[in-house]
Amino acid sequence: MPDTNAERIRLLSLVDILEPLTGEEIENLNGQLPDRRLQTGEIFFGPQDRSERLFLLQSGRVRIFRSTPEGGEFTLAVVEAGTVFGEMALTGQRLEGAYAQALTPSQVSTMLRADLERLILEKPEVGLRIMQLLSERLRRQETRLEDVSTKDVKARLASIIVLMVESEGVRSGAGYRIPAHYTHERLGTMIGANRTAVTRAFGLLQDEGVVQLRRRLIYVSDLEALRWSAGYGAAQSEEAE
Repeated sequence: MPDTNAERIRLLSLVDILEPLTGEEIENLNGQLPDRRLQTGEIFFGPQDRSERLFLLQSGRVRIFRSTPEGGEFTLAVVEAGTVFGEMALTGQRLEGAYAQALTPSQVSTMLRADLERLILEKPEVGLRIMQLLSERLRRQETRLEDVSTKDVKARLASIIVLMVESEGVRSGAGYRIPAHYTHERLGTMIGANRTAVTRAFGLLQDEGVVQLRRRLIYVSDLEALRWSAGYGAAQSEEAE
């Protein structure tokens, strides 16, 4: 039988904020953190939760979303394995009014505020990693909020695909492949549009030759053209002038 404890330690070592820790330090931390296995579709955090907790996603993928007044959902973020998220004022990680749902079978460990404070005092490099992570997430969130309020559906779709390439894209020939499957409905929750509008916008991007759909996965054949479709190229040109 596989050594489950060794596997947990290996997965914890892949979490971005824990990279500064030695193998022995991660092994000691492993004994202090409760972990939980999640099934696909399982919602494990909601607006009713009030405790300050930081989740360390060891494996799988998690969606953070809010309910809309119209009864729909708006996806705030899709979290990949190897990073953290949660409700903790200390780190600026806030899930107030939001839900966390496993998109695939996942495993998470939970860190309470006291545990994180102790870890940062013992290993300041962890605090620096958290600052870098939050800075990047804030940039992405600001980009998405600006897109929803100022761009049409095609540009918003192009923008979210650019962000997906940056965060999870895999080199594929001359372009990139998004390894996770995103339905048009799921993409719609991420850009504030309905499924029909997303399908229409995706078709326009395909006609332009910048994206393709193969075996239900998104391929980006021309990233620079996709940036232009998202409005980034135009903005960069204006700044250069």
